Amino acid sequence: MKFGANLPNYGPATTAGSMQDWARRLEEMGYHQLMVSDHVAPTPEVEHLFPAPFYDPFTVLAWLAGITSRVRIGTTVTILPYRHPLLVARQVANIDQLSGGRFVFGAAAGWAAGEFAALGVPYARRGARSDEYLRVMKAFWTRDVVAHDGEFVRFGPVHTGPRPAQPSGPPVWIGGHSAGALRRAARYGDAWHPTSVTADWLVHIGLPALRDTAKRLNLPAPALAPRIKLRLTGRPLPAGRVLGEGSLEQIHDDLVLLDRLGADTVVLDPTFPGQRRDADRDAADLAAFERLAKEVIDLEHGRLR
Repeated sequence: MKFGANLPNYGPATTAGSMQDWARRLEEMGYHQLMVSDHVAPTPEVEHLFPAPFYDPFTVLAWLAGITSRVRIGTTVTILPYRHPLLVARQVANIDQLSGGRFVFGAAAGWAAGEFAALGVPYARRGARSDEYLRVMKAFWTRDVVAHDGEFVRFGPVHTGPRPAQPSGPPVWIGGHSAGALRRAARYGDAWHPTSVTADWLVHIGLPALRDTAKRLNLPAPALAPRIKLRLTGRPLPAGRVLGEGSLEQIHDDLVLLDRLGADTVVLDPTFPGQRRDADRDAADLAAFERLAKEVIDLEHGRLR
């Protein structure tokens, strides 16, 4: 099992220096992956949860690729309908090539209706649009020339190079918990990337629904690569908490469960929508990552202590 981190790329305390510090320290600790989030035009409904400034994920990841050497980098998650798929496919391919094949493409259909409106993108049928965009991007990553005539996007022959360093393109992680997201994960995903869920929901609802969906589509179920919270508390939290919140022992138990469920990668997320981030919060979160690396996770061998 690999372990990653959701690196904060938003909020008043976020700067080039803070993101550089996060990236270098987490790579030095031995974490396997750095992920960042995506918003293009934060309207009030978004800014309330993810305060400005919000750094563009592709710009940040291209920069992080140059100041790291080993750690994988990626998005958790790109909102697929926000950008033309040819643009995203080229950005991802370029970063994957420049980073030596370290990109992971997390993607979802999105939720913020106001942001869709600000960008002039229809909110309705965003799932179908996302599916078509994924087909375009996967073709772009594996062919020298692509053309497409679909419902949402049409274009004639386009040359794609440079190809991604990873021969079939970066791994695709599909986020979301809806029936449509599960179908998308089964059809197009190398992994399903649920976020902020309880153990009961994942074990008794989410994973069974994913497997049933894949079976109905006559496809193999994708791997599990969840993003869970990281909030260490002095005392155990009561039942009903989301994965990754609680005492060190509770978080250890959560990771044991995810290992037993066959999780390929677990992304630890110290960000909480609407919660203020400052330099002290960054220091506390990095200390929590360091404590996990020393007491819970054997990062060198990808296993639990």
